[in-house]
Amino acid sequence: MPRRIVRFPEVFPRRARALTLACAAAALTFQLSGCAVGPNYQRPSAAVPASFKEAPEGWKVAQPSDQTDRGAWWTIYNDAQLNALQDQLNAQNQTVAQFAAAYRQARALVGEARAAYFPVIGASASATRSRTPTRVSNTSGNFANGTISNNFNLGLDATWEPDLWGKVSRTVGAQEAGQQGAAADLANARLSAQATLAQTYFALRSLDTQQKLLDDTVAAYQRSLQLTQNQYAQGVAGRADVIQAQTQLQSAQAAAIDNGVARAQDEHAIAVLVGQPASTFSIPPSPLTATPPVVPVSMPSALLERRPDIASAERKAAAANEQIGVAMSAFFPSLTISASGGFESSVLSQLLSMPSRFWTLGPSLAGTIFDAGLRSAQTEAARAAYDQQVAAYRQSVLAAFQDVEDNLASQRILAQEVVVQQQAVESAQHALAIVTNEYKAGTISFLNVLVAQTTAFVAEQKLASIDGQRMVSSVGLVKALGGGWDVTQMGRETGDMAAPAPLQRPGTQTGQSGAGATGKVSTFTSDAAATSSARAQSAVPE
Repeated sequence: MPRRIVRFPEVFPRRARALTLACAAAALTFQLSGCAVGPNYQRPSAAVPASFKEAPEGWKVAQPSDQTDRGAWWTIYNDAQLNALQDQLNAQNQTVAQFAAAYRQARALVGEARAAYFPVIGASASATRSRTPTRVSNTSGNFANGTISNNFNLGLDATWEPDLWGKVSRTVGAQEAGQQGAAADLANARLSAQATLAQTYFALRSLDTQQKLLDDTVAAYQRSLQLTQNQYAQGVAGRADVIQAQTQLQSAQAAAIDNGVARAQDEHAIAVLVGQPASTFSIPPSPLTATPPVVPVSMPSALLERRPDIASAERKAAAANEQIGVAMSAFFPSLTISASGGFESSVLSQLLSMPSRFWTLGPSLAGTIFDAGLRSAQTEAARAAYDQQVAAYRQSVLAAFQDVEDNLASQRILAQEVVVQQQAVESAQHALAIVTNEYKAGTISFLNVLVAQTTAFVAEQKLASIDGQRMVSSVGLVKALGGGWDVTQMGRETGDMAAPAPLQRPGTQTGQSGAGATGKVSTFTSDAAATSSARAQSAVPE
């Protein structure tokens, strides 16, 4: 009897070969995943001076212990009204709210980009019932007949494009840099709004001081008019003296009224900053009594780590650099691994049985052969965009140093000017007292009194203006130095309008700047003794 050989279907060898092919493709994918085309990012260099030119001799330099983030920098002015307004701004300013939303959007885009690292898995289920017509012939004629069939399908499919050339990692890097840049933009919006509020507030207080001066001047001119009228009644003075005194009084009254226009505008601006309607917002008048506190100044190299606008520009350059790699990855083919499987049967009760199974698995490779220079143009555009961001970063660094130098010069010059102006006020007041006594004695004309009164008023008005300018400039210097911000806060942003809670890090040092120099970080002292010193002492840098 011949030997009978039974051959079984080669199901298992086929599955083994498919599994081996899938494993080999996966292994090759993971080996190539570490290859990311495009230039690696390096922080652009920027010109950093060794010291600030406008800082006067003996100016207080920030110490390592000053690196600690003080958070609410405006508290150094010891003004409860200003503190309350800043709290409202941090909760209700709509410009800051816009940047907070932009940060949350940038954070979501990072998650969107990271999703490309993983496969896309889908599921499907279907049930159909169909009729297929047939023709049946018999002796009576042709009659239509049909076949009714059912089809049930339940399946899963997965598609994955491995990151062979670093397109996904470059995209994720660009979005992460964009998120950090958005965090710096948010911090810069906060700082700008806070500084604008503080400067507007001190300008308003300066106007209150000038209003008090104008009111006092009006009262003094009224007394002078009364004196002239008495002199005229006694026949000592002429009618012209009375008219001149009356004219001077009316001019002072008009100036006092006009001062209210600027104050109202500042008050309305503050209302917008704190997120309130100008129609329902008011600030009670109070003359300016504060003097600029001592602001330690860091080394110039530390400024690159302390200003959010510089950090934002640097992060935009980093994002543009990653886009170069994204554009270059288009020159290489893309690999897609697809898999699908499930159950399909014409009988619902047999759908989940083993004979109803089906599956497919395999890779596909696709690449562009000809695109008429499209990819080259896209790469060149990405490089040009990076160069643009580098130039913007360097420009922001230059503008930052200009900002610091401007405010240092303003603080130094105004500190000298206020001492001289105080002396001028004292001299003018002394001269006015002498001239008034001489006029009462009838030895001089009223014209001399008018000149002395005008000189004294102008001197006092100038002194009040300088006091306001010094406070505005002080806030400008704090803002120019970063307001206590540093780059570590980019990673602690939450997307809220309020800034993240400050971290206490005493004794630590900053990292190197773009020029490779390590500097001390600036912050601001709230020593009450510094703010309560006499005018002449506070005018001189420490």
